[in-house]
Amino acid sequence: MKIGTPKEIFEGENRVAMTPDSAVQLQKLGYDCAIESGAGAAAGFSDALYEAAGVEIIKTAAALWKEVDIVAKVRQPDATELKRLSKGKTLISFFNPAGNEDGMAAAKSKGANVIAMEMVPRISRAQKMDALSSMANIAGYRAVIEAGNNFGRFFTGQVTAAGKVPPAKVLIVGAGVAGLAAIGTSTSLGAITYAFDVRPEVAEQVESMGAEFVYLDFEEEQQDGAATGGYASVSSPEFAAAQLAKFRELAPEMDIVITTALIPNREAPELWTEDMVAAMKPGSVIVDLAAEKGGNCKLTVKDEKIVTENGVTIIGYTDFPSRMAAQASTLYATNIRHMMTDLTPEKDGQINHNMEDDVIRGATVTFEGDITFPPPPPKVQAIAAKSKEKPKELTPEEKRAQEVAAFKAQTKNQVTLLTVGGLLLLLVGLVAPASFMQHFIVFVLAVFVGFQVIWNVSHSLHTPLMAVTNAISSIIILGALMQIGSGSFLVILLAGLSVFMAGINIFGGFLVTRRMLAMFQKS
Repeated sequence: MKIGTPKEIFEGENRVAMTPDSAVQLQKLGYDCAIESGAGAAAGFSDALYEAAGVEIIKTAAALWKEVDIVAKVRQPDATELKRLSKGKTLISFFNPAGNEDGMAAAKSKGANVIAMEMVPRISRAQKMDALSSMANIAGYRAVIEAGNNFGRFFTGQVTAAGKVPPAKVLIVGAGVAGLAAIGTSTSLGAITYAFDVRPEVAEQVESMGAEFVYLDFEEEQQDGAATGGYASVSSPEFAAAQLAKFRELAPEMDIVITTALIPNREAPELWTEDMVAAMKPGSVIVDLAAEKGGNCKLTVKDEKIVTENGVTIIGYTDFPSRMAAQASTLYATNIRHMMTDLTPEKDGQINHNMEDDVIRGATVTFEGDITFPPPPPKVQAIAAKSKEKPKELTPEEKRAQEVAAFKAQTKNQVTLLTVGGLLLLLVGLVAPASFMQHFIVFVLAVFVGFQVIWNVSHSLHTPLMAVTNAISSIIILGALMQIGSGSFLVILLAGLSVFMAGINIFGGFLVTRRMLAMFQKS
Protein backbone atom coordinates (compact mmCIF):
# COMPACT_ATOMS: atom_id res chain seq x y z
CA MET A 1 0.00 0.00 0.00
CA LYS A 2 1.05 3.59 -0.57
CA ILE A 3 0.83 6.42 1.98
CA GLY A 4 0.88 10.02 0.77
CA THR A 5 0.83 13.55 2.18
CA PRO A 6 -0.69 16.52 0.32
CA LYS A 7 0.27 20.14 0.80
CA GLU A 8 -1.79 21.84 3.51
CA ILE A 9 -4.29 24.27 1.98
CA PHE A 10 -5.29 26.02 5.22
CA GLU A 11 -4.00 29.60 5.08
CA GLY A 12 -0.87 30.08 7.18
CA GLU A 13 -0.39 26.36 7.91
CA ASN A 14 3.29 25.50 7.55
CA ARG A 15 3.35 21.98 9.00
CA VAL A 16 3.54 18.77 7.02
CA ALA A 17 2.46 15.27 8.10
CA MET A 18 5.43 13.42 6.63
CA THR A 19 9.12 14.24 7.00
CA PRO A 20 12.04 12.54 5.24
CA ASP A 21 12.94 10.74 8.48
CA SER A 22 9.40 9.50 9.11
CA ALA A 23 9.18 8.34 5.48
CA VAL A 24 12.22 6.12 6.00
CA GLN A 25 10.52 4.51 9.02
CA LEU A 26 7.24 4.06 7.11
CA GLN A 27 9.11 2.28 4.33
CA LYS A 28 10.52 -0.12 6.91
CA LEU A 29 6.89 -1.02 7.70
CA GLY A 30 6.49 -2.02 4.06
CA TYR A 31 4.76 1.09 2.68
CA ASP A 32 5.58 3.12 -0.41
CA CYS A 33 5.63 6.85 0.33
CA ALA A 34 4.54 9.80 -1.77
CA ILE A 35 4.23 13.54 -1.19
CA GLU A 36 2.85 16.47 -3.13
CA SER A 37 5.55 18.70 -4.57
CA GLY A 38 6.36 21.56 -2.19
CA ALA A 39 4.33 20.13 0.70
CA GLY A 40 7.27 20.31 3.11
CA ALA A 41 8.88 23.54 1.85
CA ALA A 42 7.34 25.80 4.52
CA ALA A 43 8.69 23.48 7.24
CA GLY A 44 12.18 23.40 5.72
CA PHE A 45 11.93 20.03 3.94
CA SER A 46 12.69 20.33 0.23
CA ASP A 47 11.57 17.91 -2.47
CA ALA A 48 15.21 16.88 -2.87
CA LEU A 49 15.33 15.70 0.75
CA TYR A 50 12.22 13.59 0.19
CA GLU A 51 13.61 12.11 -3.00
CA ALA A 52 16.82 11.20 -1.18
CA ALA A 53 14.67 9.37 1.39
CA GLY A 54 12.98 7.34 -1.35
CA VAL A 55 9.71 9.31 -1.43
CA GLU A 56 7.85 9.72 -4.72
CA ILE A 57 7.12 13.37 -5.62
CA ILE A 58 3.64 13.90 -7.13
CA LYS A 59 2.94 17.24 -8.78
CA THR A 60 -0.70 17.88 -7.84
CA ALA A 61 -2.92 17.21 -4.85
CA ALA A 62 -5.64 15.64 -7.02
CA ALA A 63 -3.15 13.13 -8.46
CA LEU A 64 -1.82 12.29 -5.00
CA TRP A 65 -5.28 11.68 -3.49
CA LYS A 66 -6.14 9.41 -6.41
CA GLU A 67 -2.93 7.39 -6.33
CA VAL A 68 -2.41 6.65 -2.62
CA ASP A 69 -4.28 4.27 -0.31
CA ILE A 70 -3.60 6.23 2.90
CA VAL A 71 -3.62 10.02 3.21
CA ALA A 72 -1.82 11.62 6.15
CA LYS A 73 -2.32 15.34 6.69
CA VAL A 74 -2.41 17.93 9.48
CA ARG A 75 -5.50 20.12 9.25
CA GLN A 76 -9.14 19.07 9.09
CA PRO A 77 -9.97 18.33 5.41
CA ASP A 78 -12.22 20.77 3.59
CA ALA A 79 -15.13 19.85 1.30
CA THR A 80 -12.90 19.51 -1.78
CA GLU A 81 -10.55 17.12 -0.02
CA LEU A 82 -13.45 15.06 1.35
CA LYS A 83 -14.77 14.60 -2.19
CA ARG A 84 -11.44 12.98 -3.09
CA LEU A 85 -11.97 10.16 -0.61
CA SER A 86 -13.02 6.78 -1.96
CA LYS A 87 -14.12 3.39 -0.66
CA GLY A 88 -11.42 1.66 1.39
CA LYS A 89 -9.15 4.72 1.49
CA THR A 90 -7.84 5.73 4.94
CA LEU A 91 -7.46 9.34 6.06
CA ILE A 92 -5.34 10.19 9.12
CA SER A 93 -5.49 13.81 10.27
CA PHE A 94 -6.98 16.20 12.78
CA PHE A 95 -10.71 16.00 12.04
CA ASN A 96 -12.70 17.74 14.85
CA PRO A 97 -15.43 15.06 14.86
CA ALA A 98 -17.46 16.74 17.63
CA GLY A 99 -18.01 19.78 15.40
CA ASN A 100 -17.75 18.21 11.97
CA GLU A 101 -20.91 16.18 11.38
CA ASP A 102 -20.92 17.07 7.67
CA GLY A 103 -17.35 15.80 7.32
CA MET A 104 -18.20 12.49 8.99
CA ALA A 105 -21.30 12.11 6.80
CA ALA A 106 -19.20 12.75 3.68
CA ALA A 107 -16.59 10.19 4.73
CA LYS A 108 -19.35 7.67 5.52
CA SER A 109 -20.98 8.15 2.12
CA LYS A 110 -17.62 7.56 0.43
CA GLY A 111 -16.96 4.42 2.47
CA ALA A 112 -13.63 5.82 3.69
CA ASN A 113 -12.00 5.10 7.03
CA VAL A 114 -11.06 8.22 9.03
CA ILE A 115 -8.68 8.29 11.99
CA ALA A 116 -8.82 11.56 13.96
CA MET A 117 -5.49 12.23 15.65
CA GLU A 118 -7.08 14.38 18.35
CA MET A 119 -9.19 11.38 19.40
CA VAL A 120 -6.23 9.20 20.41
CA PRO A 121 -7.12 8.12 23.98
CA ARG A 122 -4.85 9.38 26.73
CA ILE A 123 -3.58 6.07 28.03
CA SER A 124 0.06 5.13 28.62
CA ARG A 125 0.38 2.94 25.52
CA ALA A 126 -0.90 5.72 23.26
CA GLN A 127 1.39 8.53 24.46
CA LYS A 128 3.64 8.08 21.42
CA MET A 129 0.63 8.85 19.18
CA ASP A 130 -0.79 11.72 21.23
CA ALA A 131 -0.62 14.52 18.67
CA LEU A 132 -2.57 16.92 20.89
CA SER A 133 0.12 16.68 23.55
CA SER A 134 2.90 17.05 20.98
CA MET A 135 1.37 20.24 19.61
CA ALA A 136 0.41 21.56 23.06
CA ASN A 137 4.01 21.11 24.20
CA ILE A 138 5.18 23.33 21.33
CA ALA A 139 2.38 25.84 21.91
CA GLY A 140 3.29 26.21 25.60
CA TYR A 141 6.94 26.79 24.80
CA ARG A 142 6.19 29.20 21.97
CA ALA A 143 3.69 31.15 24.10
CA VAL A 144 6.47 32.12 26.52
CA ILE A 145 8.78 33.07 23.65
CA GLU A 146 6.00 35.17 22.09
CA ALA A 147 5.33 36.82 25.44
CA GLY A 148 9.02 37.63 25.80
CA ASN A 149 9.03 39.12 22.31
CA ASN A 150 6.31 41.56 23.38
CA PHE A 151 7.53 42.17 26.93
CA GLY A 152 9.77 45.17 27.39
CA ARG A 153 12.00 43.76 30.14
CA PHE A 154 14.13 40.80 31.15
CA PHE A 155 12.54 37.61 32.43
CA THR A 156 15.33 37.02 34.93
CA GLY A 157 16.38 39.48 37.61
CA GLN A 158 19.77 41.16 37.23
CA VAL A 159 22.05 43.37 39.26
CA THR A 160 23.97 45.69 36.93
CA ALA A 161 26.13 48.79 37.24
CA ALA A 162 23.11 50.75 36.01
CA GLY A 163 20.85 49.38 38.74
CA LYS A 164 18.88 46.38 39.86
CA VAL A 165 16.39 44.72 37.48
CA PRO A 166 13.62 42.72 39.20
CA PRO A 167 12.58 39.38 37.67
CA ALA A 168 9.33 39.14 35.73
CA LYS A 169 6.32 37.54 37.38
CA VAL A 170 4.53 35.01 35.19
CA LEU A 171 1.18 33.32 35.87
CA ILE A 172 0.28 30.15 33.97
CA VAL A 173 -3.42 29.29 34.13
CA GLY A 174 -3.87 25.57 33.50
CA ALA A 175 -1.20 22.94 34.15
CA GLY A 176 -1.87 20.54 31.31
CA VAL A 177 0.74 19.71 28.68
CA ALA A 178 0.84 23.27 27.30
CA GLY A 179 0.86 24.76 30.80
CA LEU A 180 3.72 22.55 32.00
CA ALA A 181 5.73 23.38 28.87
CA ALA A 182 5.15 27.09 29.55
CA ILE A 183 6.16 26.65 33.20
CA GLY A 184 9.38 24.89 32.21
CA THR A 185 10.29 27.61 29.70
CA SER A 186 9.40 30.46 32.05
CA THR A 187 11.39 29.11 35.00
CA SER A 188 14.38 28.32 32.77
CA LEU A 189 14.37 31.97 31.65
CA GLY A 190 14.56 33.05 35.29
CA ALA A 191 11.07 34.42 35.85
CA ILE A 192 9.18 34.04 39.13
CA THR A 193 6.52 31.64 37.93
CA TYR A 194 3.11 30.92 39.42
CA ALA A 195 0.68 28.29 38.15
CA PHE A 196 -2.96 27.49 38.81
CA ASP A 197 -5.05 24.45 37.94
CA VAL A 198 -8.43 23.21 39.11
CA ARG A 199 -6.84 19.77 39.73
CA PRO A 200 -4.92 19.97 43.03
CA GLU A 201 -3.07 16.73 42.23
CA VAL A 202 -0.90 18.55 39.67
CA ALA A 203 0.56 20.84 42.35
CA GLU A 204 3.48 18.46 42.89
CA GLN A 205 4.36 18.53 39.17
CA VAL A 206 4.20 22.32 39.13
CA GLU A 207 6.41 22.71 42.20
CA SER A 208 8.91 20.13 40.92
CA MET A 209 9.49 22.42 37.92
CA GLY A 210 10.38 25.39 40.10
CA ALA A 211 7.02 27.22 40.01
CA GLU A 212 4.71 28.11 42.88
CA PHE A 213 1.26 26.52 42.81
CA VAL A 214 -1.60 28.92 43.51
CA TYR A 215 -4.01 27.35 45.99
CA LEU A 216 -7.57 28.48 46.61
CA ASP A 217 -9.05 28.76 50.09
CA PHE A 218 -11.99 26.67 48.92
CA GLU A 219 -12.92 23.06 49.56
CA GLU A 220 -14.32 21.15 46.60
CA GLU A 221 -14.23 17.44 45.95
CA GLN A 222 -11.23 16.63 43.77
CA GLN A 223 -11.90 15.54 40.22
CA ASP A 224 -11.30 11.95 39.25
CA GLY A 225 -8.63 12.06 36.56
CA ALA A 226 -9.70 8.66 35.29
CA ALA A 227 -13.19 9.92 34.59
CA THR A 228 -12.03 13.03 32.75
CA GLY A 229 -9.25 11.41 30.74
CA GLY A 230 -6.65 13.60 32.40
CA TYR A 231 -8.42 16.83 31.44
CA ALA A 232 -10.01 19.39 33.73
CA SER A 233 -13.80 19.29 33.99
CA VAL A 234 -16.40 21.97 34.60
CA SER A 235 -16.15 23.54 38.06
CA SER A 236 -19.05 24.49 40.32
CA PRO A 237 -20.23 28.15 40.27
CA GLU A 238 -18.89 28.64 43.81
CA PHE A 239 -15.46 27.32 42.86
CA ALA A 240 -15.41 29.47 39.70
CA ALA A 241 -16.23 32.57 41.79
CA ALA A 242 -13.40 31.79 44.23
CA GLN A 243 -11.08 31.26 41.28
CA LEU A 244 -11.92 34.64 39.73
CA ALA A 245 -11.49 36.35 43.10
CA LYS A 246 -7.99 34.88 43.37
CA PHE A 247 -7.10 36.04 39.85
CA ARG A 248 -8.30 39.56 40.65
CA GLU A 249 -5.96 39.53 43.62
CA LEU A 250 -3.02 38.42 41.46
CA ALA A 251 -3.68 40.57 38.37
CA PRO A 252 -1.92 43.79 39.53
CA GLU A 253 1.24 41.84 40.40
CA MET A 254 1.65 39.81 37.20
CA ASP A 255 3.76 40.92 34.25
CA ILE A 256 2.83 38.01 31.97
CA VAL A 257 -0.26 35.81 32.02
CA ILE A 258 -0.52 32.68 29.85
CA THR A 259 -3.93 30.98 29.79
CA THR A 260 -4.24 27.39 28.58
CA ALA A 261 -7.56 26.24 30.10
CA LEU A 262 -9.72 24.14 27.77
CA ILE A 263 -12.47 21.59 28.40
CA PRO A 264 -13.01 18.98 25.64
CA ASN A 265 -15.92 19.70 23.27
CA ARG A 266 -16.78 23.01 25.00
CA GLU A 267 -16.07 26.67 24.55
CA ALA A 268 -13.09 27.92 26.55
CA PRO A 269 -14.05 29.11 30.06
CA GLU A 270 -13.69 32.84 30.69
CA LEU A 271 -11.05 33.17 33.41
CA TRP A 272 -9.42 36.56 32.81
CA THR A 273 -12.07 39.26 32.81
CA GLU A 274 -11.99 42.82 31.52
CA ASP A 275 -11.48 44.29 35.00
CA MET A 276 -8.47 42.00 35.53
CA VAL A 277 -6.92 43.30 32.32
CA ALA A 278 -7.58 46.86 33.49
CA ALA A 279 -5.82 46.10 36.80
CA MET A 280 -2.61 44.93 35.10
CA LYS A 281 0.44 47.16 34.72
CA PRO A 282 1.18 48.91 31.41
CA GLY A 283 3.53 46.77 29.33
CA SER A 284 2.10 43.49 30.67
CA VAL A 285 1.37 40.68 28.24
CA ILE A 286 -1.44 38.11 28.04
CA VAL A 287 -1.05 35.08 25.75
CA ASP A 288 -4.33 33.24 25.29
CA LEU A 289 -3.73 29.68 24.08
CA ALA A 290 -7.49 29.01 24.18
CA ALA A 291 -8.23 31.68 21.54
CA GLU A 292 -9.41 29.12 18.97
CA LYS A 293 -12.24 28.09 21.32
CA GLY A 294 -13.27 31.63 22.24
CA GLY A 295 -10.43 32.47 24.60
CA ASN A 296 -9.92 32.45 28.37
CA CYS A 297 -9.52 36.24 28.30
CA LYS A 298 -12.62 38.37 27.72
CA LEU A 299 -10.79 40.74 25.36
CA THR A 300 -8.93 38.15 23.24
CA VAL A 301 -9.36 38.52 19.48
CA LYS A 302 -8.75 35.28 17.58
CA ASP A 303 -5.58 35.30 15.44
CA GLU A 304 -4.76 38.90 16.37
CA LYS A 305 -2.55 40.85 18.75
CA ILE A 306 -4.17 43.87 20.37
CA VAL A 307 -3.02 46.52 22.85
CA THR A 308 -5.57 47.76 25.37
CA GLU A 309 -6.04 51.36 26.49
CA ASN A 310 -3.95 50.75 29.60
CA GLY A 311 -1.05 49.29 27.56
CA VAL A 312 -1.63 45.55 28.05
CA THR A 313 -0.79 43.40 25.01
CA ILE A 314 -3.19 40.49 24.39
CA ILE A 315 -2.05 37.79 21.94
CA GLY A 316 -4.70 35.49 20.48
CA TYR A 317 -2.73 33.59 17.86
CA THR A 318 -3.98 30.08 17.10
CA ASP A 319 -1.02 28.89 15.03
CA PHE A 320 1.76 28.58 17.61
CA PRO A 321 2.80 25.06 16.48
CA SER A 322 2.85 26.26 12.87
CA ARG A 323 5.21 29.08 13.88
CA MET A 324 7.71 26.34 14.75
CA ALA A 325 6.91 24.31 11.66
CA ALA A 326 10.08 22.20 11.47
CA GLN A 327 9.83 20.97 15.07
CA ALA A 328 6.04 20.60 14.97
CA SER A 329 6.20 18.63 11.70
CA THR A 330 8.86 16.32 13.11
CA LEU A 331 6.79 15.51 16.20
CA TYR A 332 3.50 15.18 14.33
CA ALA A 333 5.03 12.97 11.64
CA THR A 334 6.42 10.78 14.41
CA ASN A 335 2.93 10.52 15.94
CA ILE A 336 1.59 9.45 12.53
CA ARG A 337 4.39 6.91 12.12
CA HIS A 338 3.62 5.34 15.50
CA MET A 339 -0.06 5.14 14.55
CA MET A 340 0.93 3.37 11.34
CA THR A 341 3.08 0.96 13.36
CA ASP A 342 0.02 -0.04 15.40
CA LEU A 343 -2.01 -0.34 12.20
CA THR A 344 0.66 -2.61 10.66
CA PRO A 345 1.46 -5.30 13.24
CA GLU A 346 2.93 -7.63 10.58
CA LYS A 347 5.11 -4.88 9.02
CA ASP A 348 3.95 -6.03 5.61
CA GLY A 349 2.74 -2.71 4.22
CA GLN A 350 -0.93 -3.66 4.76
CA ILE A 351 -3.29 -1.94 7.19
CA ASN A 352 -4.96 -4.11 9.83
CA HIS A 353 -7.67 -1.79 11.14
CA ASN A 354 -8.34 -3.68 14.37
CA MET A 355 -11.43 -2.19 15.99
CA GLU A 356 -10.81 -4.29 19.12
CA ASP A 357 -7.69 -2.24 19.85
CA ASP A 358 -8.42 0.57 22.36
CA VAL A 359 -6.24 3.13 20.61
CA ILE A 360 -7.32 2.42 17.03
CA ARG A 361 -10.99 2.17 18.00
CA GLY A 362 -10.83 5.37 20.05
CA ALA A 363 -9.32 7.38 17.20
CA THR A 364 -11.54 5.98 14.41
CA VAL A 365 -14.53 8.21 13.55
CA THR A 366 -15.73 6.43 10.39
CA PHE A 367 -15.12 2.80 9.39
CA GLU A 368 -16.43 0.74 6.49
CA GLY A 369 -19.41 3.00 5.80
CA ASP A 370 -20.38 3.62 9.43
CA ILE A 371 -19.87 6.58 11.75
CA THR A 372 -18.11 5.23 14.86
CA PHE A 373 -17.92 8.50 16.80
CA PRO A 374 -18.14 8.87 19.76
CA PRO A 375 -16.02 5.90 20.83
CA PRO A 376 -16.70 3.78 23.92
CA PRO A 377 -14.58 4.48 27.03
CA PRO A 378 -11.16 2.78 26.80
CA LYS A 379 -10.76 -0.46 28.71
CA VAL A 380 -7.63 0.99 30.32
CA GLN A 381 -8.28 4.20 32.24
CA ALA A 382 -6.13 7.28 31.64
CA ILE A 383 -5.29 7.70 35.32
CA ALA A 384 -5.77 5.22 38.11
CA ALA A 385 -8.82 6.18 40.10
CA LYS A 386 -7.99 7.66 43.46
CA SER A 387 -9.50 6.42 46.65
CA LYS A 388 -12.46 8.53 47.69
CA GLU A 389 -11.65 8.01 51.36
CA LYS A 390 -9.39 10.61 52.91
CA PRO A 391 -6.79 9.37 55.41
CA LYS A 392 -7.99 9.72 58.98
CA GLU A 393 -6.37 12.53 60.95
CA LEU A 394 -4.87 11.17 64.19
CA THR A 395 -5.60 12.87 67.52
CA PRO A 396 -2.67 13.86 69.80
CA GLU A 397 -3.54 10.93 72.09
CA GLU A 398 -3.46 8.48 69.17
CA LYS A 399 -0.13 9.88 67.94
CA ARG A 400 1.30 9.51 71.49
CA ALA A 401 0.02 5.93 71.70
CA GLN A 402 1.70 5.12 68.38
CA GLU A 403 5.00 6.62 69.56
CA VAL A 404 4.87 4.62 72.82
CA ALA A 405 4.09 1.41 70.93
CA ALA A 406 6.97 2.05 68.53
CA PHE A 407 9.35 2.73 71.48
CA LYS A 408 8.31 -0.49 73.22
CA ALA A 409 8.78 -2.50 70.03
CA GLN A 410 12.24 -0.99 69.46
CA THR A 411 13.23 -1.65 73.11
CA LYS A 412 12.04 -5.24 72.83
CA ASN A 413 14.09 -5.76 69.66
CA GLN A 414 17.24 -4.33 71.28
CA VAL A 415 16.81 -6.45 74.45
CA THR A 416 16.37 -9.53 72.26
CA LEU A 417 19.50 -8.70 70.26
CA LEU A 418 21.54 -8.05 73.42
CA THR A 419 20.35 -11.34 74.98
CA VAL A 420 21.26 -13.31 71.85
CA GLY A 421 24.61 -11.50 71.64
CA GLY A 422 25.36 -12.19 75.33
CA LEU A 423 24.60 -15.89 74.92
CA LEU A 424 26.85 -16.08 71.87
CA LEU A 425 29.67 -14.33 73.79
CA LEU A 426 29.23 -16.76 76.67
CA LEU A 427 29.35 -19.69 74.29
CA VAL A 428 32.49 -18.38 72.57
CA GLY A 429 34.08 -17.61 75.96
CA LEU A 430 33.70 -21.21 77.09
CA VAL A 431 35.74 -22.54 74.17
CA ALA A 432 38.06 -19.64 73.20
CA PRO A 433 41.28 -18.57 74.98
CA ALA A 434 41.30 -15.41 77.13
CA SER A 435 43.60 -13.52 74.71
CA PHE A 436 41.16 -14.04 71.85
CA MET A 437 38.17 -13.00 73.95
CA GLN A 438 39.76 -9.66 74.82
CA HIS A 439 39.92 -8.65 71.15
CA PHE A 440 36.64 -10.31 70.25
CA ILE A 441 34.71 -8.35 72.90
CA VAL A 442 36.24 -5.09 71.59
CA PHE A 443 35.14 -6.03 68.07
CA VAL A 444 31.57 -6.84 69.10
CA LEU A 445 31.19 -3.66 71.14
CA ALA A 446 32.62 -1.58 68.29
CA VAL A 447 30.13 -3.12 65.85
CA PHE A 448 27.21 -2.50 68.21
CA VAL A 449 28.12 1.09 69.12
CA GLY A 450 29.06 2.01 65.53
CA PHE A 451 25.76 0.67 64.22
CA GLN A 452 23.74 2.55 66.84
CA VAL A 453 25.57 5.84 66.22
CA ILE A 454 25.17 5.82 62.44
CA TRP A 455 21.67 4.31 62.36
CA ASN A 456 20.27 7.19 64.43
CA VAL A 457 21.69 9.88 62.12
CA SER A 458 18.98 11.50 59.93
CA HIS A 459 18.91 10.06 56.42
CA SER A 460 18.93 13.55 54.95
CA LEU A 461 22.49 13.99 56.25
CA HIS A 462 24.08 11.26 54.18
CA THR A 463 23.40 9.07 51.18
CA PRO A 464 22.69 5.35 51.71
CA LEU A 465 26.13 4.46 50.33
CA MET A 466 27.87 6.84 52.71
CA ALA A 467 25.75 5.53 55.58
CA VAL A 468 27.23 2.08 55.04
CA THR A 469 30.83 3.28 54.66
CA ASN A 470 30.50 5.57 57.68
CA ALA A 471 29.11 2.70 59.74
CA ILE A 472 32.12 0.59 58.82
CA SER A 473 34.45 3.50 59.62
CA SER A 474 32.79 3.98 63.01
CA ILE A 475 33.37 0.32 63.84
CA ILE A 476 37.01 0.69 62.87
CA ILE A 477 37.60 3.92 64.75
CA LEU A 478 35.99 2.73 67.99
CA GLY A 479 37.85 -0.55 67.93
CA ALA A 480 41.13 1.20 67.11
CA LEU A 481 40.75 3.69 69.98
CA MET A 482 40.35 0.84 72.44
CA GLN A 483 43.41 -0.97 71.06
CA ILE A 484 45.74 2.04 71.24
CA GLY A 485 46.48 1.34 74.91
CA SER A 486 47.15 -2.38 74.45
CA GLY A 487 50.93 -2.00 75.02
CA SER A 488 52.14 -3.66 71.82
CA PHE A 489 53.95 -1.24 69.48
CA LEU A 490 52.60 -2.93 66.34
CA VAL A 491 49.02 -2.85 67.62
CA ILE A 492 49.35 0.82 68.64
CA LEU A 493 50.76 1.70 65.19
CA LEU A 494 48.01 -0.14 63.32
CA ALA A 495 45.34 1.32 65.61
CA GLY A 496 46.66 4.85 65.06
CA LEU A 497 46.64 4.39 61.28
CA SER A 498 43.10 3.02 61.49
CA VAL A 499 41.90 6.06 63.44
CA PHE A 500 43.54 8.42 60.94
CA MET A 501 42.16 6.75 57.79
CA ALA A 502 38.69 6.11 59.22
CA GLY A 503 38.48 9.75 60.36
CA ILE A 504 39.28 10.94 56.82
CA ASN A 505 36.52 8.70 55.45
CA ILE A 506 33.90 9.86 57.96
CA PHE A 507 34.54 13.62 57.75
CA GLY A 508 35.18 13.49 54.00
CA GLY A 509 31.90 11.63 53.47
CA PHE A 510 29.88 14.23 55.32
CA LEU A 511 31.60 17.09 53.47
CA VAL A 512 30.86 15.51 50.09
CA THR A 513 27.24 14.91 51.11
CA ARG A 514 26.90 18.52 52.21
CA ARG A 515 28.14 19.71 48.82
CA MET A 516 25.69 17.38 47.07
CA LEU A 517 22.76 18.71 49.11
CA ALA A 518 23.82 22.29 48.37
CA MET A 519 23.42 21.60 44.63
CA PHE A 520 19.67 21.12 45.14
CA GLN A 521 19.14 24.18 47.33
CA LYS A 522 17.86 27.42 45.83
CA SER A 523 20.15 30.38 46.24
